[in-house]
Amino acid sequence: MNYYNEIDQYAAQWLGNLANASIIPSGHIDTRSIIHVETPRPEFRQAHFFAGIGGWALALKMAGWPEGVPVWTGSCPCQPFSIAGKKKGEQDERHLWPTFRDLIGQRRPAVIFGEQVASPDGREWLSRVRADLEKLGYRVGAADLCAAGVGAPHIRQRLYWVADAGAPGRGALLRSIEANRIEE
Repeated sequence: MNYYNEIDQYAAQWLGNLANASIIPSGHIDTRSIIHVETPRPEFRQAHFFAGIGGWALALKMAGWPEGVPVWTGSCPCQPFSIAGKKKGEQDERHLWPTFRDLIGQRRPAVIFGEQVASPDGREWLSRVRADLEKLGYRVGAADLCAAGVGAPHIRQRLYWVADAGAPGRGALLRSIEANRIEE
């Protein structure tokens, strides 16, 4: 079962509609602010924070990610670091990485995916995220991708990152997929 955390009621309703239509995996939708979330229970195989309308859940499904393989996703709000935002950075109340980081530290999921705006402030944000995750024992990789590169009608840049808790030479991502592979 999946866990979806989304504070916006309209988006949360869409999550339910998409799950009911089997477009994204079904799951529990938690509409509290991430600030009030306790660590999701282990029975939730996928946990999607800042879930929006299920972009990460759909992307994982389209990529063939097995539903039983544990993964967390989180696209922290970009307004604190966006050129279009107020540029308050870490002083913005929407800077929720510290809360997400603390949840990660409590549960230590094997694999985490996220994204952020690719502004100069966003890249600085990612540098801090990488340092925090490395302190927790993760290896982190990232890519700066253009939205137009995946068919969007604009050139907006985004930073996509993955954190893997695996041992050097053999990542948790591969171990999780291999351990949960269904024999055909």
